[in-house]
Amino acid sequence: MNIKTWTILAVTLSMILGCKFTQKITDGKMAFERKQYSVAVDMLNKEYKKADSRVEKGKIAFLLAESYKRTNKNSSAISWYKTAYDNQYGSDALREYSYALKKNEQYGDAMEAFKELGLEIGSPYEYRKEITACKIALDWQEQGDMTGYEIELVSFNSASSEYAPTPYINNQIVFTSDRSDSKGDDIYNWTGGKFSDLFIANISSNKVKTFSKIINTPNNEGTIAFNNDFSEIYFSRCYDSEDVDYFCKLMRSNKEGDNWTEAVALEFLEPNVNYGHPSLSKDGSSLYFSTDHPDGWGGYDIFVSERTPDGWDTPRPLSRTINSEKDEKFPFMHGDTLYFASTGHTGMGGLDIFRSVKTKEDAWSPIINLKAPINSGWDDFGYVVNQKLKPSGNILHEGYFTSSRIDGKGSDDIYRFVKRIPPPLPPKPVVENPDSIIYKLVLDGYVLEKIYQSTDNPNSKVLGRKPLLDSAVEIDINGKKRSVKIDRDGKFTLELDKNTDYNFLGSHEGYFNNSARFSTVGIAQNENNPIQKFEIEIVLDKIFKNREIILKNIYYDYDQWNIRRDAQPTLNELSKTLLENPKIRIQMASHTDCRGKANYNQTLSQRRAQSAVDYIISKGVKSERLQAKGFGKSSPEVDCLCSRCSEIDHQANRRTTFSVID
Repeated sequence: MNIKTWTILAVTLSMILGCKFTQKITDGKMAFERKQYSVAVDMLNKEYKKADSRVEKGKIAFLLAESYKRTNKNSSAISWYKTAYDNQYGSDALREYSYALKKNEQYGDAMEAFKELGLEIGSPYEYRKEITACKIALDWQEQGDMTGYEIELVSFNSASSEYAPTPYINNQIVFTSDRSDSKGDDIYNWTGGKFSDLFIANISSNKVKTFSKIINTPNNEGTIAFNNDFSEIYFSRCYDSEDVDYFCKLMRSNKEGDNWTEAVALEFLEPNVNYGHPSLSKDGSSLYFSTDHPDGWGGYDIFVSERTPDGWDTPRPLSRTINSEKDEKFPFMHGDTLYFASTGHTGMGGLDIFRSVKTKEDAWSPIINLKAPINSGWDDFGYVVNQKLKPSGNILHEGYFTSSRIDGKGSDDIYRFVKRIPPPLPPKPVVENPDSIIYKLVLDGYVLEKIYQSTDNPNSKVLGRKPLLDSAVEIDINGKKRSVKIDRDGKFTLELDKNTDYNFLGSHEGYFNNSARFSTVGIAQNENNPIQKFEIEIVLDKIFKNREIILKNIYYDYDQWNIRRDAQPTLNELSKTLLENPKIRIQMASHTDCRGKANYNQTLSQRRAQSAVDYIISKGVKSERLQAKGFGKSSPEVDCLCSRCSEIDHQANRRTTFSVID
């Protein structure tokens, strides 16, 4: 999927909260760090030719590969990841090389690369699922003619990005694009293209025009949904303004005459949360969308809100049948069938499209991958059915989807599909008594520890995870507790009850306790898949006593000490860890860079450390378990002569840390 879609834009903007970079770009690394990937490619190519050492070539090659990846040039990324690895860049290059091969549908090469990667980091566990997925993808490619799908590239695609099509009136579709006609004069240096707007395409004439001057703004608009009579719309808008939060919101507008009203944000939106990809049920009573809300199961999840006389009620996440620990996006309801895209279920590469059926019990059947030719190694998403067309002959339905596969016109492209009745499958054994089927929900849980690049340094790079043997897991089932020991593979297996919530607490001597949760609420039984299997992972962090651990994404405004909203998620996670480890006492520390007077820096850092402590106390942690210590500029992470410290050195020294003292 093109990086200009709302989710990745939101991550980028949240990383640069409150800042406008006006500094002149002087080299490729600086362009990369400023997310100006189209600029970085040109500069890094020149710098690579001038590099003298293998180490320097490896660093530049990796940045080049990452830049090509973010500008949707996967073939070039593969080559440069390989070059980076061959020039001693390490396991990061091999990992990205493996995923890029999978995305390019080089499944055999990808399997070998994943195997090598597991051996290199010391954990075959880490990439076992990817190797299995590659084997399955090869089978699905061979079965492509058996799915009943026919696809074709629509003619109005351009070299820019076109995605998220939605059927509209008079044989038209509305879609999102960053083509040159987009509103505003700014260029998005991530891609070198424009910011995205909504457009209308006439299917018969292939003529394209902008959707609405009222709806389209200089910000990023995308992924629109209509009600049944096209009098109401919902869409996502990602802001690029210092006057509003750098997050993506769901907007609503109504048709008045020939125009749309000024869009307003939906009432249930919460701060510091991204929302997007709205989709209405046919009767308009349910609104499905994707969000990274903390009440989800991890990554982006699909939520639903029900319409009430007063608006939309509090959204709730769909069940674990649909949502995973990774990303679920672009929901679309066709009757009782939900189509959505995911990176969390077994797929062919990037985002894959899946379907699940909603049952009368408000539960969801086991998901089914649509396989090739709908899915590919690339990103496939935005599947919609044209519900105004009635099935005829052997055609079940028709519609559109989006893909970044290489046979398109460039970046993301829109494809039309026809779903025909597929060839008959071999008959299945007849079950004389359906009541005799034994249904099971089985959960495999793994307790893991992180693999650090330097085994004694918790601030070093995390290479992966491996099973943590001899761990214990306590399970809370509706208030009743039981304990299990994991096996020699670091795994425990549990048969689950229907409509039940499970809470897990993993523990191991010398490690922080950590929790996980799972729920069978909303998981439907299916006679074609009577035994459904699921997985959870519980990652335990090793306790390094009296060793400062740097907390990432903790920033303060200049000369200020209040906790900014972008720092709250990190402190929330630390608060959760402390509540799960009630005997642990920590010291929160704050450091400044070398600039400024010592007394001033000492006072400022003490106030910042105390602000972090006060925030954690507000989350329910007892004050006697916390100490605040400001170090000013007395203990730099990078010991450099102040006048010669780079801005990166200063940033490394401006840090907030915690250390376990008891």
